[in-house]
Amino acid sequence: MKSSTARERMSRVDTAWLRMDNDVNLMMIVGVWLLRPKVSYDALCRRVGQKLLAYERFRSIVERDADAAHWRIADDFDLRRHVVREKLKRRRGQSERAALQERVGALAGEPLDPARPLWRFHLVDDYDGGSALILRVHHCIGDGIALISVMLAITDGGSAPPRRVRGARAADGLADALLKPLGGLSAKAAALVEQSIAKSLAVLADPKRGIADAIDTARLATQVVNDIGALALMADDSATLLKGKLAGKKRVAWCEPIALADVKAIGKALGCSVNDVVLACVAGAIAGWLRARGDEPAGKEIRVMVPINLRPLDQAWQLGNRFGLAPLVLPIGVESPVERVFAVHARMAELKSSTQPLLAFAILAVAGRMVQPVQDAILDVFAKKATAVMTNVPGPEKPLTFCGATLTQTMFWVPASGEIGVGVSVLSYAGGVQFGVVTDEALCNDPQAIVERFAPEFEKLLLATLMLPWDVARGR
Repeated sequence: MKSSTARERMSRVDTAWLRMDNDVNLMMIVGVWLLRPKVSYDALCRRVGQKLLAYERFRSIVERDADAAHWRIADDFDLRRHVVREKLKRRRGQSERAALQERVGALAGEPLDPARPLWRFHLVDDYDGGSALILRVHHCIGDGIALISVMLAITDGGSAPPRRVRGARAADGLADALLKPLGGLSAKAAALVEQSIAKSLAVLADPKRGIADAIDTARLATQVVNDIGALALMADDSATLLKGKLAGKKRVAWCEPIALADVKAIGKALGCSVNDVVLACVAGAIAGWLRARGDEPAGKEIRVMVPINLRPLDQAWQLGNRFGLAPLVLPIGVESPVERVFAVHARMAELKSSTQPLLAFAILAVAGRMVQPVQDAILDVFAKKATAVMTNVPGPEKPLTFCGATLTQTMFWVPASGEIGVGVSVLSYAGGVQFGVVTDEALCNDPQAIVERFAPEFEKLLLATLMLPWDVARGR
């Protein structure tokens, strides 16, 4: 593919995400839009050409060097290689929804062409009286918050992104600020592979070695080291059916939305956040699925890595990745739905006072500087400690339109790194909350069985909350 000569260095964090693809997990964000009435292929191409391509990242190929990667705008970009149409194939007796989920799962395991810009849209011309649009975007282009910004821009009435200054990498500036208290961390990153991460960082933080040159900095360094030590020394998850060797073939599922107002009402009654309520229902759905398959969850917990946004929302149009990861323990062994909400609330409160999300971002920046084998070794330490990746992204409060059609439902799935085989996504849109799951088929070949337990868990929580004395609910 011919391309222009000007290159822009990719941020270190985005480089880390670029190189995280492996044989069983691809770093693609995969989404689905359900639209009514139908959207024509030509109208879709015009909209993408006018709106999406205003973002340079979607016209740029990636060129890799031994220790870095660069963006380069392609001279011979062909829009119709990236916007394709297809007819949904259904087996005898298979529903439209099941056929679409099967197709999305197959595409989640299909690599993007590395010689071209790393995204592709698939238009299913005829789906449920309208159209379905499957979107695939490599994580190096942007995170969930960034891509929500793009979604708003390409829908009807969306505004073009501000003019971007080439070469500005705010993510690298943030990473440098986070790494400053640790001084020589990046120079010794390779040592983290061969030794205990906590032990190595304890040495780096020793003020006598000149790493922390002021009292305040030393205190920050100590806090950072303690938190990263906690990350490195995390106990292994409880053994469940959702951990094991992966096959690399993906399955996806999603549920119908539940009313966001009802979720907020429960949160208000219990003195907890919407996230607390939703995550508690997710834990209950997973626990129910495990129990139905003879894997008793009583006394067990699983760890999920939760992305934490690190950028102002008005900068999301800049794309790239600016989020940290926090390890959240889901109390799948807690049977009471109300107690489960309180348990999630307490653990989320602990994470909010922690520097762990910032540290995870910094670790990705360090990994993005290293050669591929060193990056893999650093990140595998953390991937082995979790069962799933979970993300909760707030979408628009009112329905959007796209090329004149109403966007009736939208869902997306996050990629999982290393040997993690489960991704859980929660998205609020147009007054509803949706829950989606992507799994490796070796661990769970029917994620719909997990998804279908989400609404019943919410209903149990709603009933239990209504039965609580008001002073007990408010006072916990």
